[in-house]
Amino acid sequence: MSDIDTPIRRPGPWDPKPEDLAVRKDAPKDLRGPQSETGALDKGQSPGWAVISTLLMGGFLWWITGSWVVSVAVVFGLFVHEYGHVLAMNKVGMGPARIYIIPFLGGLAKGQRAPNSEWHGVLVSLAGPAFGLLAMVPFVGLWAVTGQGEWLLGAFFIAMLNLVNLLPAPPLDGSKALGPVLARVHPRLEHLVLLAIGVGVVLWGVSTGRYILAVFLAISVFGHLKRGVWREEWGQLSWPEAGKSLGLFLATAAVCAAAAIGALLPLADGSAVEAVRFGLNYIGVRV
Repeated sequence: MSDIDTPIRRPGPWDPKPEDLAVRKDAPKDLRGPQSETGALDKGQSPGWAVISTLLMGGFLWWITGSWVVSVAVVFGLFVHEYGHVLAMNKVGMGPARIYIIPFLGGLAKGQRAPNSEWHGVLVSLAGPAFGLLAMVPFVGLWAVTGQGEWLLGAFFIAMLNLVNLLPAPPLDGSKALGPVLARVHPRLEHLVLLAIGVGVVLWGVSTGRYILAVFLAISVFGHLKRGVWREEWGQLSWPEAGKSLGLFLATAAVCAAAAIGALLPLADGSAVEAVRFGLNYIGVRV
């Protein structure tokens, strides 16, 4: 996940140049500049709490999966995923971004200021899932060396971590990548689609016993809907940007899905159909 909704702080060295902000002169004040009202940079999660959060996350994953390999894979994949957001945030002038680990829920990359445009917000949102796939490489390598299928399961869960994040349900990355595209058609369309998918994901969480995730998403979807139509306040994607955003979203989702299936192919005797069935069973969808 990435936090691209940020309040104000005095301009700092990572802020866009004044001429770059000229296109936003009519935007609300809290969307133009950096984050903190005190002028201090967000220093991120304290090292001690970061270690405790990571251990809690790893232990929780080990408990629910029964595999220390999968637990390590998901935690490692989470850091790589969030670092992808951090790199993008720093590149578009939102940095220096920080990573927060949230026990039992996941991670969050947080910038010091809002994105300069919806287009930058889309790029930041998709950077996590795209970059996060790189975390699969060492696990596939360990499988190639040891021949133990559990390493491939670790790679599969890394791919699924990034694919699930592309679901257009708040606060997942997909809502920030696809939401602006839907809002370009009509602001209410975004709300209707996010509500429908959000309800579906919550029902899936309840039906598969993922109650913490279900409650978290339900609260996030409700909070998003309470905000009303807000994108018009500081500009929307242009139609060309909306087209590029949709293309990048679909491409990223396709690559994540292909990576997940590819990780399971050796365990499914090379059958893509069996790999898909195997993967769906692992996330609680019986086919």
